[in-house]
Amino acid sequence: MKKLLVLPPIVLALATPASAQRPPYDTPAPVAFIEDLSSGAVLYAKGADRRMPPASMAKMMTAYVIFDMLKKGELKLDQKFRVRPETWERWHGPKAGSTMFLSPNEEVSVENLLYGVVVLSGNDACVVLAEGIAGTEAAFANLMNQRARAIGLSNSQFGNSNGWPDEGRTYVTARDLATLAKVTIEEHPKLYKKFYTRRDFSWGQTMGGNAITQANRDPLLGRVDGADGLKTGHTEEAGYGFTGSAEQGGRRLVMVLAGLTSFNQRISESVRFMEWGFGAWKARPIVKKGKRVETADVQLGGESTVGLVAPRDLTITVPSGTSAAITAKVVYQGPIQAPIAAGQHIADLVITSADTGEQRLPLVAETAVAEAGFFGRVWAGLMSLFA
Repeated sequence: MKKLLVLPPIVLALATPASAQRPPYDTPAPVAFIEDLSSGAVLYAKGADRRMPPASMAKMMTAYVIFDMLKKGELKLDQKFRVRPETWERWHGPKAGSTMFLSPNEEVSVENLLYGVVVLSGNDACVVLAEGIAGTEAAFANLMNQRARAIGLSNSQFGNSNGWPDEGRTYVTARDLATLAKVTIEEHPKLYKKFYTRRDFSWGQTMGGNAITQANRDPLLGRVDGADGLKTGHTEEAGYGFTGSAEQGGRRLVMVLAGLTSFNQRISESVRFMEWGFGAWKARPIVKKGKRVETADVQLGGESTVGLVAPRDLTITVPSGTSAAITAKVVYQGPIQAPIAAGQHIADLVITSADTGEQRLPLVAETAVAEAGFFGRVWAGLMSLFA
């Protein structure tokens, strides 16, 4: 049975540490969370695990499920779904909130419906996709919950596809929304860029026959360098919220704000929060790509150990203008069993500091390790009797 193994603390070649303090931040938002995905450091957390209604930020989960199906070949961008008259009746007009302005019996591609979901926040587009994929919106919500559990959203539940108020059946936390954003960006980078960076989208026509063009509501686009997603949300119950991401100089931050009181406050606070994340914190290099950090024991392999190396230049996040003291250790689920592929992620470098808590960075196998031959396995079995 595998267990968590922790190697003795290691010393990294770092600059002489200086005194550091966590940069202060004050926000009117009752819920606020920001994480540096490059290092795993949580820079700020306020009400991060409090359950709350997501409003249209729930559409991120709908988009993720569809991205996943596209990646697996279970769905195609040019596949079309019909707008059922009953669905149109429920999701058009002022009573329906944000819409894509679909028409009854219209045949619309998955690609255009996704633009309707991500760019226009169309409640109608979400339901048409849900019904086209799963037959009913309730069945699609089951898919959302299955995928949510699979990617580690431990404190969220979805009762519908668009985040419309449903007497508390749909709820999320800021930490889970940040995880959802991270998984979307990392697992589906091309689809993420294609849909979330779109500045506007046109669908439907006015009474005069003119195309209806609506702008992306993302408050960071065009205001913060490197901003490229994700999703706003607003209902009377939830207030104004936003889950956003931006990348600058190799650092990617994900932020969540919720419970703000106005459209304009959401814009100003989102920009201020993201700019604070990039300005008050910096990346601190610790291990160069390819450098061996430690070795780990291998079970039933042609070699008894394998080197653990950095798969990329590894950095941690520290307050700007300081060089905070850190401790470092290597952890992995062991014993590691052969065969092992070169470059396989088999351990983590865990960095701890007083300012950012734990930051977890990947370590990979330096070389491939083949499975031991028959006699090697017999010898290993004998040796285990005396271990």
